[in-house]
Amino acid sequence: MKQVYLYKYGLAILALLFSINAFAQSSSYKGRVVDERNLPLPGVSIKVKETAQGITSDNEGNFQFTSTNKGPLTLNISYVGYDAIEKSIIAGQDFTVALVPDTKSLSEVVVIGYGTVKKSDVTGAVSTIGSKDLNPGSVTNPLQQLAGKAAGVNITQTGSEPGTSPSVRIRGITSLIGGNDPLVVIDGIQGNMDLLTQVPPSEIESVDILKDASATAIYGSRGAPGVIIITTRKSKAGKSSVDYTANTSIDVLPKGLKTLDADQWWQQAQLYNVPASANHGSNTDWYNLLTQTGVTQNHTIAFGGGANNFNYRASLSAILQTGSVIKSNYKNYIGRIQATQKALDDKLTLTMNLNNGINNTNYSPTGVGRESFRSNLISNAYVTRPTDPVYNTDGSYYSDPNVFQYINPYAVANTVVNENHINSLFGSLRADLQLYKGLSVGWFGSWRKVDGNSGYYLPAASTVSTAIDNQGIANINNYHNDEKLMDISLNYKVNFGDHSLDAVAVYETQAQTYNGNFAQAKGFINDIATYNALQLGDLSKVTPGDISSYKNDRSLVSFLGRINYSYKNRYLLTASYRRDGSSVFGVNHKWGDFPSGSIAWKIDEESFMKDQHIFSTLKLRGGYGITGNQQGLSPQGSLQLVGYSGVTYFGGAPITNFVVSQNANPDLRWETRKQTNIGIDFGLFKGRLTGTIDAFTATTDNLLFGYTVPQPPFPYPNITANVGSLLNKGLELSLSYDVIKTQNTTLTLAGNGSLLKNKVLSLSGSIAGVPLNTNYVPWGINSYLIEGMPIGSFNILQHKGKDAANAETVIDQNGDGIIDQGNQSPDRVIEGSAIPKYTYAFTPSFRYKNFDASMVWRGSGGNKIYNTIRPSLSYFENLGKSNVLESAVPLGLYTSQYSSDLWLENGAFLRWENLSFGYTVKTEKIKYVSSLRLSLTGSNLLLITKYTGIDPELNVSGGSGSGSDGGIYPRTRTFSLGLNVVFK
Repeated sequence: MKQVYLYKYGLAILALLFSINAFAQSSSYKGRVVDERNLPLPGVSIKVKETAQGITSDNEGNFQFTSTNKGPLTLNISYVGYDAIEKSIIAGQDFTVALVPDTKSLSEVVVIGYGTVKKSDVTGAVSTIGSKDLNPGSVTNPLQQLAGKAAGVNITQTGSEPGTSPSVRIRGITSLIGGNDPLVVIDGIQGNMDLLTQVPPSEIESVDILKDASATAIYGSRGAPGVIIITTRKSKAGKSSVDYTANTSIDVLPKGLKTLDADQWWQQAQLYNVPASANHGSNTDWYNLLTQTGVTQNHTIAFGGGANNFNYRASLSAILQTGSVIKSNYKNYIGRIQATQKALDDKLTLTMNLNNGINNTNYSPTGVGRESFRSNLISNAYVTRPTDPVYNTDGSYYSDPNVFQYINPYAVANTVVNENHINSLFGSLRADLQLYKGLSVGWFGSWRKVDGNSGYYLPAASTVSTAIDNQGIANINNYHNDEKLMDISLNYKVNFGDHSLDAVAVYETQAQTYNGNFAQAKGFINDIATYNALQLGDLSKVTPGDISSYKNDRSLVSFLGRINYSYKNRYLLTASYRRDGSSVFGVNHKWGDFPSGSIAWKIDEESFMKDQHIFSTLKLRGGYGITGNQQGLSPQGSLQLVGYSGVTYFGGAPITNFVVSQNANPDLRWETRKQTNIGIDFGLFKGRLTGTIDAFTATTDNLLFGYTVPQPPFPYPNITANVGSLLNKGLELSLSYDVIKTQNTTLTLAGNGSLLKNKVLSLSGSIAGVPLNTNYVPWGINSYLIEGMPIGSFNILQHKGKDAANAETVIDQNGDGIIDQGNQSPDRVIEGSAIPKYTYAFTPSFRYKNFDASMVWRGSGGNKIYNTIRPSLSYFENLGKSNVLESAVPLGLYTSQYSSDLWLENGAFLRWENLSFGYTVKTEKIKYVSSLRLSLTGSNLLLITKYTGIDPELNVSGGSGSGSDGGIYPRTRTFSLGLNVVFK
């Protein structure tokens, strides 16, 4: 019996020893897979090369396996959207691998409006910018993140006043009064440029810019100037996280105009016999008195997660900016939540967005100064004499009664109230139901409300003459905008053999209502209440225009459809058609039709390309489309309107008079833009060099413009009508080359450029049988709309020199002894245009392990700027009542009766827009942190230009005054620190 037990125990001990020996020969391997932001990647496919084992990472990106193989093992790691890599792993050692996004992945999708397509299947001109490619730093508007990132997209930042947004033009100016701002679409919600103020910069996932008509025609009447589509961040299902992003910058002024100091001013004043009474003995640096170091802060905390077919993301953001001009600041608070719920066995998807923004701005006063020079405070700081004191001896602000309409700019800055408050709320709900395989129906509704009010108070203490005359002026402007959109869509996707079809049909309605009121009062006994108690003003000072209100609305109904067809994944066709009906047009032309079509050929997919090793991708594209434009038109733009025309006393009683204030135009119709685009996308050297070339021609017909008409037959001298046409031609190029691309190091050189040529084809025609021979329409100071010439062409007198009295002389071009200053004067000559002919950008980036760096250089040229502020500060006849520039001394001009090309300057510039360094901290040993990144960014670091003004980057977005510099709020140079941390 004992032998039996010994036998059993012996077998058990032998088995135990065998298992211990086997375990000792097996090694344990474990590691973690993260993305480019050091966030864990779940579901990553991992294969062990030596043993053919297959494993996947868990929700935290961790994986673990055992193997009896000794020595390092080779892992093949792959994940959708990222480059597949091979890595060696050693048993028992910490192992973390960061995957690099595959920017050239064929599965990358592009939002094209009412749907998405693979990037490889795009047939139109579309630029896509991912979140990692956006300009970093402390920004106050998403457009600042896009500067220099897309060819043909010109983003202009004129000055750095808090609360002001950059302007953007996609492929130039397309309309004169019909509007040139692109349509903005945020997660399906459509709006104007102000919608961008409700997007936290750190919450943007991607931006898609639709540029040609074949891409924008699906948006019909709102897509003519281009479309900017923003997709915000969403949480991944099964993964919860809390993100905190912060940026804080110091904003300094790099440059100012050089004017005479007190000693220089008095020296020149004596040469020009300025009386000693004009010298008040002070030495005031007005520029430094009005400026300060600004601070910009961005803070966003976001949290989200999901489980059981539900995911959500919510965020709170604060954008806070203290301006470089005293008393100017901007505060923008944004709260948003996005949630998605799936139901009915994942056949129904519900998506909800809710966004609320509170925006408070204190603007620096503008339009102040003397009758001959109205501008902002900085420009007035240049004008004011350096010998003038800031205060009188009694402590009140100094004012010179001997100078007509004299202002003390420091007094204006400290006493004038110029506030704006906006509350914006928008929400949307989308429901998508799969009816059958490939067939789905969708419903989308959005509602946006904007409640704004601005308050302005100009006290007598400001030293502004109108305020003194009226004992203070206060006004309030309230406005309320209500925008609703609803669409019903039917989608069908099917693959059959070599064919692929994606079709969508949509019915859409939009309704917009606007109302507001304005009230103004004058004559206040004190400044305590500012604009908050208009009833304290003197009612006897009320004049026509001090009280007004309005309400109007507009509506748009649309039917649209689009087909994306692919054959053998080589031959692609996109066709769309949209029919819009708008309430703003005349009774004879409410509806407009906007078709488009584009094709593409993936040449690299052809059999004859299989054996070549030059091109990794090669696609040829071509498209044509028609888009409409109704921007810039008032809701009642086609109707005859009457307005107030004073009071007449009849029989001792007052009778209110009315007069026609707008002509009727029943033929007011859609402005249409017809555009042809040819492009090529290519990749060379196994995809290390990629690029896109696009050439386009666009003609705007039925041009909307305000024309002068005879009286009679028209009761009012002006009318908005469709007469004339514009032409835009352009060439765009984008290139990116991966000089180094390894697991640890990447160096990418990228850039883009565009050439643009525009021309006014026609401004003449007829309205109701009345001929309009319109030409040489003033478009700014010395710039005109001239048939056959670019928009904003400078038609100007040429400077010759000065006479014995130091008065300016100009060239008599026709030699008749008379200098004609009329608009079509033979003494004027064409000297360039206000619109840049070319723009370019250079955007290199570098990454080594956890360190990254990027920069943006951008510029433009081929345009001229009329430097309006220079003549105002260069004539010595003004020396007794103002200051002059240092450059005015060698020029020695006492006076001028002309506005000549002496002040017309080259507007070309090259700006070092952005330089950023970042470091991603390893967080494996930090318990509650999964990602931590630090950054240092500088913006507007260097400006290279021959322009003598403050900054050559001016308003060239169109409209009267485009291309002239009457003084701007200065552009700041910023240095910011950034932090992004993601908690587990």
